[in-house]
Amino acid sequence: MISKNQIKLITGLHQKKQRFANQLFFAEGIKVIQELLQSNFELEYLFTTQNDFEKVEFSKRISITEQELKKISALSTPNTCLAVFKIPAEKKIIDSDLILALDDIRDPGNLGTILRLCDWFGIQQIICSKETVDIYNPKVVQATMGSIARVNVNYVDLKSFITNAKLPVFGTFMNGENIYQSALPQNGIIIMGNEANGISAEIEKTVTSRLTIPRFGKLQKTESLNVATATAIVLSEFKRKS
Repeated sequence: MISKNQIKLITGLHQKKQRFANQLFFAEGIKVIQELLQSNFELEYLFTTQNDFEKVEFSKRISITEQELKKISALSTPNTCLAVFKIPAEKKIIDSDLILALDDIRDPGNLGTILRLCDWFGIQQIICSKETVDIYNPKVVQATMGSIARVNVNYVDLKSFITNAKLPVFGTFMNGENIYQSALPQNGIIIMGNEANGISAEIEKTVTSRLTIPRFGKLQKTESLNVATATAIVLSEFKRKS
């Protein structure tokens, strides 16, 4: 049975302020939780409506009802389990190979999908501007499907980081060089911009190579690609040519 204090704690973790005050976040669903349990994330509590997760120590595994799960879940249709984990200290930035930089990504689903893409394409490091959505937002955690455990994410002063990195910097724009015809290196920083406004003017100044994903449609009326979709294409091209 879940206590009133636990309910208050977990509902508070829906908010960024409370996540960082308590240094805790939560994940929902068997697959995501299993992935995190097999990683370096430290489990605080696991709440489940099923007789599962038998390997989790008894003191941390708490049986609850579906109604109790609804009170703490961030999902409109709750799964069967919810786990609370400690937020780990940020790891040292992996300054090698390809680095993905995110300039003010606001949609949790986009960030979660981008983490999965980096996991798929073997990108070890994501650098986020401080305006980018919190990686421990429940919707981000859910969308990563466990990839949050395998990709290093740091929040930094993006302009300062890029300026001091001394690596080639690639940005995606409507008027850049055709990515399919470009010589792409194995090392560098790839910048993806905000969903509505693209790469900010301040960060644009740091770009050394402007790239574009050309439109092949006859009418040429599509304004832009979703940032996660564009990221998939860009990472695929960089990896294909590496």
